[in-house]
Amino acid sequence: MNQHSQRQTAPAPIAMASTPAEARKLAENLMDAMSALLGVIERETELVRAGKIREAMASEAKKSELSRRYVSAVTQLKASHKYLSATAPELLTTLHRHHDVFRAMLQVNLTVLATAHAVSESIVRGVNTEIQRRNIPNTYTSAGRRVAPGPRHITPLAVSRSL
Repeated sequence: MNQHSQRQTAPAPIAMASTPAEARKLAENLMDAMSALLGVIERETELVRAGKIREAMASEAKKSELSRRYVSAVTQLKASHKYLSATAPELLTTLHRHHDVFRAMLQVNLTVLATAHAVSESIVRGVNTEIQRRNIPNTYTSAGRRVAPGPRHITPLAVSRSL
């Protein structure tokens, strides 16, 4: 095997703003990426709140693509931060305000997802407890205490994710 047979391509250089028009374009790209991503995330939040998890998961590919666009726009903006702070501080202030709103909406989405995860985990644990209770024989010691079940009485829970 030749170590040089697998060539790695060099990462593309990051576009930096050097004119006011380029700075405005970078800001517009970031705003568009945040708006599009927020639209998908808000829809996902609504669907999860309504219990439509499968429909919410259907937007995963679009959300990933928009997230890549967002990260790319932020990277370009960071590379141009020095130029923007010198020539367009009001543009940076506006972007910071929009980004704060964006972060707040992401936090709402993360809270909804965490709640859905906790609820579903609680349901699965409850079902498992009930199944185990039915499988464990009710036996008592001579002192009248309940006997802890042995490993042969504990049945694993299998969950099908294809439903």
